[in-house]
Amino acid sequence: MTRYNFIAIEGNIGAGKTSLATMISEQYNARLILEQFEENSFLPKFYKEPEKYAFPLEMSFMASRYQQLKDQLGTMDLFKSFTISDYFIVKSLIFAQKNLPVDEFKLYTSFFNIIYQQLPKPDLLVYLYVDTHRLQSNIKMRGRPYEQNIQDEYLNRIQEGYLEFIKQQQNLRILILDTNTLDFVGYPADYQKIIKVIDKDYPIGVHRVIFE
Repeated sequence: MTRYNFIAIEGNIGAGKTSLATMISEQYNARLILEQFEENSFLPKFYKEPEKYAFPLEMSFMASRYQQLKDQLGTMDLFKSFTISDYFIVKSLIFAQKNLPVDEFKLYTSFFNIIYQQLPKPDLLVYLYVDTHRLQSNIKMRGRPYEQNIQDEYLNRIQEGYLEFIKQQQNLRILILDTNTLDFVGYPADYQKIIKVIDKDYPIGVHRVIFE
């Protein structure tokens, strides 16, 4: 696993990003960067009144993600083998595109482009592809009150945003894992399947694995 210095795990809401990143960090003694989303006071408000709170929500998320990644990735940890994060800064742009009107998104993009150039890119970006019904099941299971009314249509739009971004990339090493048939939290054998696939040398480009 140490063939990559920085691995970012991405995916839709409820895809299992935090669980997988945490499990890998514990097994391989990696530095773990977890998104501080529960500290964002705009999030519950956004789910109740999305049009009113979308812009402050997305701006605050971008600022906190940038600061966290800048602080964490800008320093070395001699006691950790590599760094793994449960998000990539580009998720800010993907969610903003789906949540903001055109004029606000244009303004948002101008700020995003400035900070994006200042952050290291992951050596491997792992995208967990999970169908909407499975996402909803995971969301219900973890029980965050402000997430319980998320609609399928919203999850579909976010998934489309990620896939659109992935298709456009030419300079990143991206691994799409279709994990619909796996329960890597509940079954160690499923987790090992993911580890076996991640722990390979991949060239720059998009690679997809569907587990049987």
